[in-house]
Amino acid sequence: MKLTDAVEGAEYTISRVDTENEELNAFLFSLGCYSGEPITVVAKKRSGLVVSIKDGRYNIDQLLSDAIEV
Repeated sequence: MKLTDAVEGAEYTISRVDTENEELNAFLFSLGCYSGEPITVVAKKRSGLVVSIKDGRYNIDQLLSDAIEV
């Protein structure tokens, strides 16, 4: 399922990052967002999601959250 559909407060494992944009792939990889990595949805907001990856929290928009499959 896409990260957009994830439940707030639950931890998931990223199964793949599905995007055609190489720049977007590089950005997500720099955040630590790649296959096998745990990700937690901290909060859902109108503008996107707040997620916890490794030791950081990030606010990601709908485009990014749709590209991440868990």
